[in-house]
Amino acid sequence: MSSEEQSESDVRSLSYEAARDELVRVVAELEQGSATLERSLSLWERGEALAARCEEWLVGARARLDAARAATEDADR
Repeated sequence: MSSEEQSESDVRSLSYEAARDELVRVVAELEQGSATLERSLSLWERGEALAARCEEWLVGARARLDAARAATEDADR
């Protein structure tokens, strides 16, 4: 398994909170502007993966809420 595949696998295993917290750290390091170009690119890629993971969690949570609301509305009828 390549390091990129390992990184993707690692991100997929993160909870929403863990992905969000790491994303905050990545953004903070990028904003400092002191990283090398190679490190900045690596951080950017990691940040993109983390942001996508957070989005997956949020979309899933939204779907669960919508399903729960629909079930409640059906029960009320």
